[in-house]
Amino acid sequence: MTAPTTTPKPTHGKILALAAAGILFTLALSYAAFAGWIALPETLLASARWIAIGGFIFYAYRRKSLTTWILVSMIVGAEIGHDFPEFAVGLQLLSKIFLRLIKTIIAPLLFATLVVGIAGHSNLKQVGRMGIKALIYFEVVTTLALFIGLAAINLTRAGDGVKPPLESHEALPVAAKQSAGDVVLHVFPENVAKSVAEGQVLQVVVFSILFGIALALLSEEKRRPMLRFAESLADTMFKFTNIVMFFAPIGVGAAMAYAVGHMGLGILKNLFLLLGTLYIALLFFLLVVLLPVALIARVPLREFVRAIAEPVSIAFATTSSEAALPRAMEAMEKFGVPRQIVSFVLPTGYSFNLDGSTLYLALATMFVAQAAGIHLTFGQQLIIVLTLMLTSKGVAGVPRATLVILLGTAASFNLPVWPIFLIIGIDELMDMARTSVNVIGNCLATVVIAKWEGEFEDQPAVGSRQ
Repeated sequence: MTAPTTTPKPTHGKILALAAAGILFTLALSYAAFAGWIALPETLLASARWIAIGGFIFYAYRRKSLTTWILVSMIVGAEIGHDFPEFAVGLQLLSKIFLRLIKTIIAPLLFATLVVGIAGHSNLKQVGRMGIKALIYFEVVTTLALFIGLAAINLTRAGDGVKPPLESHEALPVAAKQSAGDVVLHVFPENVAKSVAEGQVLQVVVFSILFGIALALLSEEKRRPMLRFAESLADTMFKFTNIVMFFAPIGVGAAMAYAVGHMGLGILKNLFLLLGTLYIALLFFLLVVLLPVALIARVPLREFVRAIAEPVSIAFATTSSEAALPRAMEAMEKFGVPRQIVSFVLPTGYSFNLDGSTLYLALATMFVAQAAGIHLTFGQQLIIVLTLMLTSKGVAGVPRATLVILLGTAASFNLPVWPIFLIIGIDELMDMARTSVNVIGNCLATVVIAKWEGEFEDQPAVGSRQ
């Protein structure tokens, strides 16, 4: 007796392929109609595009992934902005709500992660040379990342030609002239509550660092309760971020709809040029900075790539290097890095060695200035880079935390906020790349420090023992 046959359900890959094929076909039709090659009514083209987008929505429903929903919301938002521009402009309120929710995270997040990173791991008697070497390595590598991002955006000029919203003209700030003394003085807080209320990122960072150092100097009995509080606060802010990110598809879709509805599809040219600039700059950083470092330190590359494949995949899929931290620590320990080095370098690196995020911050800050038509001299750009060297610390591995730092940097240098609303539309795609580079950089740092300390243990699978 023959068993009844059942029609297999389409896999996620097939659904995505069909949806992608549909949207590419409709885009080709739309371009052909726009170029005058064929004559098709706009209602027919719009209907075809929405049918294809429906395939993406069905894929997101089946996939049940926040990342997928955010990516699909970008497509939906762009189509809403194109088809219903007046309605799309009104959606700016939703993107503003999303931005405000993100901005509430910054002060407690920076405080908690920096205090835990310093007071929990920076006992100088215990770490000694390793702590100093790690901090020197972090600072050199992240500084190189900042300058690569700065050079990349100055070469592509991705922000040039972006037309600002008309209502934002009156809100554009006039840059006040500041002396070098004013800039340095502004770094130090006079009232931490005031710094938090005004969103002064630099001042919050300085206070958190000094607080963490002071806490590290206390006895274990007195340090432990405050350290436990900081750890609990950090975990709470991670959960808080996860809650806020459920609103991300709406906020991102609304931001994209507003951008396209108010400025037209032409804005996408600048955004994708920015996206391409970031990916090329990150690839350049991997090949010109991290690869030579690995070769100089004689890191077994093939085995290292195999060891980091899983944590990097987790980081790329979740856009959170924090989500990949437990697996990365386990992988590095199996790779031959002693546990005491892994437990110090990786968590500390999550506050001080976010290579992808620091490169992105330099690039995105200059994009904001270019989009606003603000010319910055090399000296002013250098001051921004020096500022980002501080503000980029303590970002941790929270999704879109760099967006919060970007907002704080723009406020510190009197740059307008409206270009950041445009970046939100592709921030998910940018976050995937920069988060992956963050994890790669931190995993490599653990091996380099272990090699530097002469404590790296080659595994049998890695190569022959000496």
